[in-house]
Formats: sequence, structure tokens, C-alpha cells
Amino acid sequence: MSDAIHDQAPVLRAVGVRKRFGDTEVLHGVDLTVSRGKVVCLLGPSGAGKSTFLRCINHLETIDGGQVWVDGEPIGFRLRNGKLYELPEREVARQRRHIGMVFQRFNLFAHRTVLENVVEGPVKVLGVAAAAARRDALELLDRVGLAHRADAYPGQLSGGQQQRVAIARALAMKPKLMLFDEPTSALDPELVGEVLEVMRALAAENMTMVVVTHEMGFAKEAADEVVFMVDGAVVETGPPDQVLGAPRHERTRQFLARVL
Repeated sequence: MSDAIHDQAPVLRAVGVRKRFGDTEVLHGVDLTVSRGKVVCLLGPSGAGKSTFLRCINHLETIDGGQVWVDGEPIGFRLRNGKLYELPEREVARQRRHIGMVFQRFNLFAHRTVLENVVEGPVKVLGVAAAAARRDALELLDRVGLAHRADAYPGQLSGGQQQRVAIARALAMKPKLMLFDEPTSALDPELVGEVLEVMRALAAENMTMVVVTHEMGFAKEAADEVVFMVDGAVVETGPPDQVLGAPRHERTRQFLARVL
């Protein structure tokens, strides 16, 4: 594939994604395409399936129908003789190297310093030399405003600082796609801004991102596209000005009337 064609190809394509938990289907054929360098925000009430869909993208949840591709590669499955076969965990782990994910909870290694948390993935998973990984990690920590806390432990940091370390750790793997699952929902209100500032900077640098969020201001400022989900289905999608400013669907209007 030529560089020009590669740049035009979507980083993420999800088609007809379905997911069941027991007898309950929580995703009803979700479609989403995200172009390179674009930011998509997933909005909707609790229980809409946003976080489940995000976890399906990197195969933390196994889909029950449809398919997901990241940079043209089918995630979690291989097509053989017209049938889809789930990949072994080792192969899925290889695919996840290219998909950064930031969770609601920070999931840092409590017994390792900030620097060690960021260095771990590149050294252990990617095989980067320790000195190079350390140099890159310090640059990333500087980027998120925490180079001065490189030798601190997660328990010595605020929630906002821990989340910024989690973002640096994900970026250290040089992902093609970044997924954010309500990254500010566990933070005290005064700490939310510092995390959103880092995310706005990533958006300005053309990092491809899918963000599940309730932060309407961030969605309006940083998103190229807003997707509104209810009951496991996409009911409205479009530019922020349209979806947030002049929503077409009654369910979107009801939701925004409550949260804005």
C-alpha cells in the first residue's frame, strides 16, 4: 500500500459489532469509522454500551457478531475458508501493542516509580533498549507535565497526575489508535482539567482517538465527530456543532437537556 493510500485508509473500522452478556444483547450492530488523525467522542447515558464497545475494539471483550479492523488488520479474529476464527491470546496481545488504552482507573504498577511504569511496555513488549526507553519515557513525562515526578511512586501522586502517567505509558507504545474510557470520571472536579489539557494537546497533534466521555466541553472543542449511543446502538452521529448544538434525534435532545 502506498503512503498516500495508507494515510487515507481509516485507522479504525467497526462494522455490525454485536455483544451479548448471557441472554442480554448490549451492542446491536454498532458501526464506526475513524480516519487517521481524527478524534471521535462517544456520548450517551450510562448503560448505553459505550465502554463495552470500546473494549470490543481491542478485544478485551470478544464480539459476538460483526468485525473490527485497526489499520486494516482484523482484531481478534482471522478469516479462513470463509469463517472467522478467534486468535490465540498471544496474537491478540501482539495486536494490542498498537492500540493504547486509558481506563477510568489508572491501573499503574503501585510498586514501581512513574518512570518505571512508562518504561515497562517498550522494554518488555517491544524490546526497546533500556536507555532509549528511558529517554523516550522522560520526554513523554515532560509532555504530560510530570518529568519532575519521574522517581515518585503512584501513591504519592494525585489522581490527575496518575491519569497523566497512564496516558504517557500508553503513548510509550507508539500506538496507531488511542482509546479513552471515561478518563476523568474517577477524578475530583478540580483535577479534570489537567487531564483534558493533555488530551486536547494530543488531539492538536493529530493523534487518532476514540474517547468515551461525559465532558461536553471537551467533545465540542476537540472532537471531529460525535457519536451518540443509546441502548447499545448508535442513534446519531455528526460534527460536534450539529450533534451538540442542533441534535436531530429526540433521544439526543433529551440527554443534552439533562447534562448541559
